[in-house]
Amino acid sequence: MSQHIQTQVIVPDHCSGQRLDQVAAQLFPEFSRSQLQSWIKNGDLTVDTQSARPKDKLLGGENLQLDAQLQPQGEWTPQAIELDIIYEDDDIIVINKPAGLVVHPAAGNRDGTLLNALLAHCPEQENLPRAGIVHRLDKDTTGLMVVAKTLQAHNELITQLQERSVSREYEAVVIGTMTGGGKINAPIGRHPKQRKLMAVVNVGGKEAITHYRLLKRFPNHTHVRVKLETGRTHQIRVHMAHNRHPLVGDSVYAGRFKIPKGASPELVEQLKRFPRQALHAAQLGLFHPESGEYMQWQAPLPEDFDALLSALVDDAAQGDSLP
Repeated sequence: MSQHIQTQVIVPDHCSGQRLDQVAAQLFPEFSRSQLQSWIKNGDLTVDTQSARPKDKLLGGENLQLDAQLQPQGEWTPQAIELDIIYEDDDIIVINKPAGLVVHPAAGNRDGTLLNALLAHCPEQENLPRAGIVHRLDKDTTGLMVVAKTLQAHNELITQLQERSVSREYEAVVIGTMTGGGKINAPIGRHPKQRKLMAVVNVGGKEAITHYRLLKRFPNHTHVRVKLETGRTHQIRVHMAHNRHPLVGDSVYAGRFKIPKGASPELVEQLKRFPRQALHAAQLGLFHPESGEYMQWQAPLPEDFDALLSALVDDAAQGDSLP
């Protein structure tokens, strides 16, 4: 199912002498530069009804006409998977993702993903890159994600993510008792030996910045609020492990499970049963791609996370709890 886009604009005089692709990027900011260049080369974006090259210079006063069809961006199958939709309008969908749901099809997860669910919920998503998905959560991380419903919204949300104007806050339970909040500024890249993992790497890593503050300290654990400044793969999990406070339940970065000193049998059982990393995307804030209004959403803690916190509180009450 393709989507038709039809619009036109007159080139202002101050753009005289600039390349067509540069002017198009200024006059059609809702679309990405690569998409505009593709339309120019295909003849879908014309100058005074004539095809032109991206490098052709403009004089000012020309009529740029865009007449294009958005085509399906992949061979994906819609699947009727229930979604917990927090907010939806003509431009965006905000979803509270459950644990166990993979965001995008890949090797080992060809279907049953959030992308497949989105196509069933809104078939027009097939015309967008990655069906409108602009950021990800790990399979076993719960919480808020925003998805674009139009190409314009997709491009605007990606720009906001790049400019770091999207606010993403998480709640996590980490191993060990932290003494205070802080900031972790350590580059992240592929693990030098285990290529499927990420790690703090000093050579070739991408800038990664994580802020955290304490919500509650327990005898052997800490409940923290984490805010991302950047969005690298596994960033919170890698940074917290690097900080010697890995996430509870993180089988990849926390190492082998160890029974906490002095923990009650009930807490030990709860920790053993906790099926995933204790990480939840609790708050999401962004500027609406169409209206420009700042919007913010919260998602309550899932049941397993709540149960973990309750077990920690009960265990602390049995001993000498920390303030």
